[in-house]
Amino acid sequence: MGALTCVLCGCQPKPHTVDAAQYDAFWLWGGVAPQPVLKQARTLYVLQGEIAPNPRQPAISRLTAQGVSVTSMPHADIWLVYRANTLHWSARERAQIIFQLTRWQQAGNRVLGVQIDFDAQTRHLDEYVQFLAQLRQELPANYQLSITGLLDWASNADAGAINQLKPIINEVVVQTYQGKSTIANYQAYLSRLARLEVPFKIGLVQNGQWDAPRQLSSLPNFKGYVVFLVNPNNASK
Repeated sequence: MGALTCVLCGCQPKPHTVDAAQYDAFWLWGGVAPQPVLKQARTLYVLQGEIAPNPRQPAISRLTAQGVSVTSMPHADIWLVYRANTLHWSARERAQIIFQLTRWQQAGNRVLGVQIDFDAQTRHLDEYVQFLAQLRQELPANYQLSITGLLDWASNADAGAINQLKPIINEVVVQTYQGKSTIANYQAYLSRLARLEVPFKIGLVQNGQWDAPRQLSSLPNFKGYVVFLVNPNNASK
């Protein structure tokens, strides 16, 4: 086992608890009360809605508004996040997203772009790449495109499939948690992060567990962390 692999595999002491006060980039999801750490945020990923099949017409998608209403957050760069349960979008959903980008921009915010939160299974990455390529073409050129990624991608996905995203997306945020808890064996997945040719961040959950591999910060495409904020009574769930 090489030195980098050993380090990234988690040959480390017991992980530390994720203290949100030590970070400056956060996901702000629906139902999560504001916290003092938001004042120090340099980047915010703000949930705006969920795109899912219409229960009455499953072949047709619809966007349900969720999360934070349009507000002024001039101290932070803003990503608008959309949770996707289907990749079969209509033109209506794309138009709604572009409209929301404009509204947040007009409220005096520095809007970087859109993040798609979709649990693409490793074996279906090719389909997801095609979807993102089309979305990239339809987004105004001044907005960036971010996605979340499953921890499984780092270990089990074909590197070539993931790296097809390089000309399409601006970043992928690899989630080390499921629900509101850190994945128990997250260290086992981290040894192959060096394969990623796309800019990536590590997604942590507030009050979860994390011990940073010592050489993670030296990887050229590693761009930092994003912390998923939770309510205090959910911290241990």
